[in-house]
Amino acid sequence: LAAFSSKNEIYTYPKPLLPVNFSTETMEYFINIKGIPENVLNSVVVALLTIVFSLFLGAPGGYALARFRFRGKQAITMGFLITKMFPVAILAVPLAVVFMQMELYDTVWAVAMVHTSMALPFVIIISSGIFVGVPRELEEAAQTLGCTRIQAFIKVVLPLALPGLAAAGIYTFVTSWNEVFAATILTLLHRTLPAQLMTNLTEAPLYYRYAGGFFMIIPALIFIFIIRKYLLNMWGSIVK
Repeated sequence: LAAFSSKNEIYTYPKPLLPVNFSTETMEYFINIKGIPENVLNSVVVALLTIVFSLFLGAPGGYALARFRFRGKQAITMGFLITKMFPVAILAVPLAVVFMQMELYDTVWAVAMVHTSMALPFVIIISSGIFVGVPRELEEAAQTLGCTRIQAFIKVVLPLALPGLAAAGIYTFVTSWNEVFAATILTLLHRTLPAQLMTNLTEAPLYYRYAGGFFMIIPALIFIFIIRKYLLNMWGSIVK
């Protein structure tokens, strides 16, 4: 209601339960602020890079945990979970120093790497459980018909695991899109949208905050809606 009200109506009280005077004044003001389109583009790029990195590294890691037996397997699995104990605030300053040394500071690549490290343990654990549910016999049958282990993984195992990987992708996208602390520390001129909103939060007027909050929701809702439809279709085809 506040995002699609005029600037003056935001301060009225009491608030109506339904929109009375629909207005795009507040949203137009927010979209036309210098730097906001670039911040949105940076957020989208970072989120997509995080999904690619997380699934590219997490899916093989989960497959290895599900299919192979090796010494220290339980310790490694526990190690992935232990990494979630450390808050980003503790690691932010050392990471900023490392990225400065690598000349990656204030780039979308640095933020995507940090977001990948945040989402990767979850993706590995979830994909491990997904691959355990895929029958090993199907993979072995593909190998007896001439496929290598990699070909069997790509052509047989991976399509059956796509619904679960899509769910992991949803989690990864939302985590990256909403993350603000690391993005604020690691960027200065090329901020993501949450980092820019957080930077201006104390000085921005109330209508800026409402419009920014609503704008933060839109891409995540669209992405979840698209992937959810694909997710349900994949589960339906597997059940059949």
